[in-house]
Amino acid sequence: MTHTSVRAVRAALLVALALLACAAPARAGAGHHPGPDSRLLLTVGRGETGVEDATVLWCDPPEGRHRRAADACAELEAADGRISAIPAKDAICPMIYAPVTAHASGSWRGRPVDYTETFPNTCTLSARTGAVFALTPA
Repeated sequence: MTHTSVRAVRAALLVALALLACAAPARAGAGHHPGPDSRLLLTVGRGETGVEDATVLWCDPPEGRHRRAADACAELEAADGRISAIPAKDAICPMIYAPVTAHASGSWRGRPVDYTETFPNTCTLSARTGAVFALTPA
């Protein structure tokens, strides 16, 4: 007998919804200008596996359900779409080990993006990636 946790089902549904949103064609007249696509599926999970929060971020113009889409797109623009190149913020983070794994996949200006990194805690995640993975309400 197989037992599936509610958390695993919830994570799978979030990922499936986000993937469907990525696959949906652009809306006609939605304000998009022609050019390379910039959209990312962003997930953050507790530990090194599992997804707890997921959303899709569109840029050009910034939109989607990302709570800080404009800030995230501006930071990605300044880093040429490379999340690892976003300048680290000065932050005093607690030395509490509560790992979170951030993952981004999609495209930036037509180039593929595939980023995964595990951080010691959410404070470090925020300090190193700015608004990009600010998925949960403040």
